[in-house]
Amino acid sequence: MKPPEARGPLGRRALLAAAVAASAAGTAAAAHGAGTSPAPAADSTAPAPAPSPASAGSAPAPGGTSPASAGSAPAPGGTSPASGGSDPAAGRPPFPPDPVSFRSRFPADGLVTNEYAFRRPGDPRARLHPDWDVTSGSLFARWTYGWTGVPDDRSPDARSSDGTGSCVFRLVTRRRDLQDVAVTFRALVEPPVTTPGTPARDWDGAHLWLRYRSPDELYALSFRRRDGVVVLKRKSPAVPGGEGVYRTLAEARHPVPYGRWHRVSALARTVRGGVLIRLAVDGRPVLRTVDTAPGALGGPGGVGLRGDNTSLVFDRFTVRRSRLPGLG
Repeated sequence: MKPPEARGPLGRRALLAAAVAASAAGTAAAAHGAGTSPAPAADSTAPAPAPSPASAGSAPAPGGTSPASAGSAPAPGGTSPASGGSDPAAGRPPFPPDPVSFRSRFPADGLVTNEYAFRRPGDPRARLHPDWDVTSGSLFARWTYGWTGVPDDRSPDARSSDGTGSCVFRLVTRRRDLQDVAVTFRALVEPPVTTPGTPARDWDGAHLWLRYRSPDELYALSFRRRDGVVVLKRKSPAVPGGEGVYRTLAEARHPVPYGRWHRVSALARTVRGGVLIRLAVDGRPVLRTVDTAPGALGGPGGVGLRGDNTSLVFDRFTVRRSRLPGLG
């Protein structure tokens, strides 16, 4: 018989939260000289942390069942995927969801790809992925969730066996045709750490990229920063062909608890006179703006995630074509 904490998707999430919190806490303790670990956000009866990502390539999912095969897993916000989008009594609008353009899928465990593969794609040892590029750091799968691994400032090898490099984590889709889209996913962010090469900064945390054209042209939506501020920014060259410069479009204070799952929703859509950008966390709109300034990114691009000095876990990363107002 499975132990109670390993039954069903909620049990798996509890195990994952505990494992990630324990791993990140160990790194933070080493970096800061702390002797205690923060309490996990899940059931305190969860078992000991799972193996490190470098050795987790064949680790089975908790309870012997892959989350990918759990068809009855509740969707973010507590709704069931089987219920669709046509039940007004349950608070869902009476129209079908927008068409899916992209959805992340990962194996059960192990390295997905890393910056080594991005820089050396011809190396037979490189672990490439058909959908994602990691331009900095490492991306692992843990029980079919995406994970940065424990952040450090080491340069990863082909298997990220000697370090993750994920204190500076940059993940972007290979696709560049995503323009008017609504992005939804769930994220679990651990408290930021520091490394010898990456001191504490206000912007340490987790961020979403929209309309990514290059490292110098993109929209960045910060949904959990060290300073508790949520921010919408545009990065674009100050002069044609120059290096990208960040311009703040909107910001507000909205700290959310670390070590817990949060539902993140965002939208970018070209409207008359500019680009509409929205950000919501746990169903609550937190920022909205229309980028009307010269240089607004009106065309398509990629989408992605950025992490700074933090362990980030995510799943159900879905991109839909935006046809109707709202956050998808």
